[in-house]
Amino acid sequence: MTQEYINESKQVERWFVLTLIAWAGCAFFVASTGAISRQIILGPLAILETTIPVAIYFWNIRFRSYVNSIDLKHLTIFHLWRLLAGLTFVAYGQKQFLPSTFVHNAGYGDVLVGLLVPVVLLLPGGAGKYLFFHIIGLADFVLAVGTGLTLTLVGTPLMSNITAYPVVLIPLLGVPISGAMHVMALDIAWNQLRKKN
Repeated sequence: MTQEYINESKQVERWFVLTLIAWAGCAFFVASTGAISRQIILGPLAILETTIPVAIYFWNIRFRSYVNSIDLKHLTIFHLWRLLAGLTFVAYGQKQFLPSTFVHNAGYGDVLVGLLVPVVLLLPGGAGKYLFFHIIGLADFVLAVGTGLTLTLVGTPLMSNITAYPVVLIPLLGVPISGAMHVMALDIAWNQLRKKN
């Protein structure tokens, strides 16, 4: 590994961290000020916020190399946060703040994904177990976002509570980062498995 490669990797990491901090700062500002008061915006925004980092990953070789240098274990540990998100949705559902369909699809799905993290980490094996985990996680992501969009489009009144602070941070920040990380981790795991065969 040359010094030039190390310097380039550190530079990409610096930009990555600064971008995440700026993204989180914007999300906290928008969420806390109530700037997103219409839930119809959240679904398309979450999809856009997921698509942009994924597109950068596939189009920018430097960023892709940096992400590929992160161990799949660490890309998986990140998803422990889904326990908090899922339990938050379940708690909101118990108080009748969110529709039961959304709670079942998004809340319990996130809890399941969060609980799978330590199981996957303890299982023997390499890239295959991570591929399995990130397929499940991405399926949960698609189901949760799809359910939220559908309930919003049909005008389910309780979905308006998804825009309330602090729960709005889940679809505004956590969901797109998780979705993008699933796609990147799947690409890494798939490529590692292909190289083995």
